[in-house]
Order: sequence, then structure tokens, then C-alpha cells
Amino acid sequence: MFHRIEAVLFDLDGTLIDSAPDLGAAADKMRTDRGLAPLPLVDYRPMAGAGARGMLGVAFGLTPEHADYGALKEEFFANYEACMTERTYAFDGVSELIARIDGAGLKWGVVTNKSERFTLPLTCRMPLFVTARAIISGDTTPHAKPHPAPLLEAARQLNVQPGRCVYVGDDERDIVAGRAAGMPTVAASYGYLGAIADTLHWKADATIVSPTALLNLLRLA
Repeated sequence: MFHRIEAVLFDLDGTLIDSAPDLGAAADKMRTDRGLAPLPLVDYRPMAGAGARGMLGVAFGLTPEHADYGALKEEFFANYEACMTERTYAFDGVSELIARIDGAGLKWGVVTNKSERFTLPLTCRMPLFVTARAIISGDTTPHAKPHPAPLLEAARQLNVQPGRCVYVGDDERDIVAGRAAGMPTVAASYGYLGAIADTLHWKADATIVSPTALLNLLRLA
């Protein structure tokens, strides 16, 4: 259990919301537009947390070093902007978790590496985020995770000491960033990497197998 916690911060994709269907659809449209066969969502899902790099890697086997990567990335971004909330939904239990956090008087927010270009429209369209007190994107500060700067900015906006914030994420970089910021950390093993990564190696303070499992750690169960 965590003690004297005043705020809970979450990663976005793979922790609060499942955006893999829209991310995969944006990349797969690029394939079908070129006459290539579509790929199943199961191929895209494990790489959803890596954004354009992950999606283009699955769709075309491209890395950022490829000469065409920049142009294809912008095409992917345009596709994603057009569909970013069509198939995206909160994971089961997330709405209940947020309601309990709000009811307990704790502050909460989001710290994601997703750029503001996508984070703000997406969170504005989803009612889940109405009570979020901080939304920090990958380009809000000069550094993205695993650097601690975005987490420290979230704590500043919430007016809470970093050590009184818990950070929850489904990627090792989330845990690295949280530890560097001096925050207790929780690995979300139900996220995109849970099935293919050994979250114990991330050295988080705790691991949860569902969103509502966090309630026990916060003494809200």
C-alpha cells in the first residue's frame, strides 16, 4: 500500500485507454491504399505504445532511419487525426477507478509521450478526462519519458510534491521516469507490453493486473 498519496498520474495509451484499434487502423489504411493486404489488429497491438514508429514498423518494416520515414509518418498522423476516437475506449474498470479517485478527493492527471497535437483533442473528446487536473504531452516539456521532466511538470501543475504522486504506466520507460522523478511507481501489466514483457524487471514498486487493482494500493478498495 502507498501512504500519504495526494495525486495519481497515469500514462495514457495502454494504461487508461486502448487506442490500438485506431492506431492500427491508421497504419493499415496506408497498406490498403497501396494495394497491400490488411494486417490483423493483433499484429499492431503490442507496438501501439510506440506510436508512429511502432505502427510503421509493423505495417512496412520501416525504421526512422529510412529515407521515406518522414513522409510516411506525416501520412500516418493525418490518418490517425481523422479516426483517433472512432474505436478508442477506456479499459474495463478505468471509469470506476477514476470515479473512486475523484470521490476520495485525490488529484489525478495524465503524462504521455503522445504529442499535444493528438493528446489534447483526444482527451477533450472523451468524458473520462473531464476531471483530470493535468494533461502533459510528450512535447509539453523539452524532454519526453523516460526523462522525469514531464512527471515533475505534472506534479508542479497539481501543486503536489513528487513523492506524494503515484505514477502508473504500461511501459518500462514509465517506471524509469517515475523513479527518476522520485514517485512511487506502478506497472500496468494489462497494457500493451504486459503479454510480452517481464514487468518485474522494470523494478516498479507494485504491479497491477487490472485498473481497479490500483484501488487496493491507494486504500480505496
